[in-house]
Amino acid sequence: MSTASLIDWRKLHGNAFEGARVLVTGGAGFIGSHLVEALSALGATTVVIDDLSGGDPANIEPFANVEFHQGSILDADLLARCTRGCRYVLHQAALGSVPGSVAEPRRYHDVNINGTLNVLEAARAAGVQRLTFAASSAAYGDSEVLPKVETMPTLAKSPYAAQKVAAESMLRAWSGSYGLDTCSLRYFNIFGPRQNANSAYAAVIAAFAKAVIGGRNPVIFGDGEQSRDFTYVANVVQANLLALRCARPLGGEIINVACGQRVSVNELADLCLEILDRRDLRPEHQAERAGDVKHSLAEMSRAKEILGYTPIVGFREGLVPTLRWYQQVLAGS
Repeated sequence: MSTASLIDWRKLHGNAFEGARVLVTGGAGFIGSHLVEALSALGATTVVIDDLSGGDPANIEPFANVEFHQGSILDADLLARCTRGCRYVLHQAALGSVPGSVAEPRRYHDVNINGTLNVLEAARAAGVQRLTFAASSAAYGDSEVLPKVETMPTLAKSPYAAQKVAAESMLRAWSGSYGLDTCSLRYFNIFGPRQNANSAYAAVIAAFAKAVIGGRNPVIFGDGEQSRDFTYVANVVQANLLALRCARPLGGEIINVACGQRVSVNELADLCLEILDRRDLRPEHQAERAGDVKHSLAEMSRAKEILGYTPIVGFREGLVPTLRWYQQVLAGS
């Protein structure tokens, strides 16, 4: 299952990336592999760096014109070699769990801050045209103001969120100081095929899918009334491609990427049980987790104005193929 089954990337972007060389850090991971897939369909050559801590080479094996390098963004020499000749950089590599960052703040800081420094410096040295960064809606913290607008103050509740906010500032600084054109895309609760369901910190849709397909009750942390702007992965791919193609300089701009729809975790659990035809199961509630925010909903005027972005796949439209993909890969687990 892939984004290609839902999206005709050529229809959306024509020949805009034909022959381009693009570095995708974390390109064997969940979001990164979908970016690689789209770029491959668009005739680009993609260079992938991934340490495989959360990725899998099998995620990108089916795609043409991909150069894979196993390694870390902490390896500045490898990054420099891989970035040479690239027109664009899509920086997706990170340690990406809020609970994980609470447990191991120093390790997460090293990868998410020092690794980003290495990516920026490699891109600057290579003279790339533009760099986009996988920022996070975790930057907004627990502000009760909805929807979340990019001009709101950041209120990081976890080391992970603080690191993402710091990296946004670094991108803006590298644009201001060195002329490297950058853009931070604040992702809101991304889901889709190839998202790891076996991690101890699996995202909620992946965790629900694994439980229900395995015949177990899905676990909800807290009362389940917390809400999220769940965003199918093809929307993130579209936002990145639009950002790379944007005619005006972006200068470190911060832009929300989401669907603009609130769904509670209780509603999500019910939908998963319905789609997977397991009405015999019931959600189980456990204590809230440290660092989790209560509500999340994106305001997307800036994305539309600057990038021409609107969601291309809705929440339920993306949830069905996602759960079908988990049925294929988790059968019998």
